[in-house]
Amino acid sequence: MKSSSSAAATDLALVKRIGTGDHAAFESLMRTYNGKLFRIARAILKDDRDAEDALQDAYLEAYRHMDEFRGGSELSTWLTRIVINQALMRLRKEKRRSSIVPFRSGASTDAESPEAQVPDNRSESPSAAAIRAETRRILERRIDELPSSFRTVFVMREVEDMGIDEIADCLSISPATVRTRLFRARALLRAALARDVDLATGDVFAFAGARCDRIVAHVLARLSPSA
Repeated sequence: MKSSSSAAATDLALVKRIGTGDHAAFESLMRTYNGKLFRIARAILKDDRDAEDALQDAYLEAYRHMDEFRGGSELSTWLTRIVINQALMRLRKEKRRSSIVPFRSGASTDAESPEAQVPDNRSESPSAAAIRAETRRILERRIDELPSSFRTVFVMREVEDMGIDEIADCLSISPATVRTRLFRARALLRAALARDVDLATGDVFAFAGARCDRIVAHVLARLSPSA
């Protein structure tokens, strides 16, 4: 694992190359951060296409202002701020909401979901894969139903595994506020998933329909004198 100092040096070297017009370096940056930044934009916008558009705008904004990055924060944090600003600007432009999360006006302007596209090398039956896909869809739907500020923090922490301090820095809120929102998001999500389980319990090992008819028919056939 790289130390923070070596990672910072690597970031600065990459930024310097991009600043000279090195598109290969910029492609490397995008491929490195695509999944993380998409999910954060998606958490705010609740729409895959809008999230992709916001992410593209964010990358263009970052490219135009790459010479402003001085390494005062991690490159990922700087890019995350740009994505958040672009997502919020898109919300305001479309007049969906006035805002998602508190954010300094003077702050720097900075995945089918990407994780679903990662090959699963484990042996898995079609039925198991279908169940896993349906479980993921249910979880995504319930995350989408969270209040926007809770949803954003939840995705940044639980999906992207960002640290509390980094999230606070990106959203310009205190670490205590991050923890409070995360606690509330987890509680709401647990409650929603528990309701799903309760509603599904009555249908577990369903017996009606074809199975019932088949068993009855077989028993009656065996009771027949000719059996």
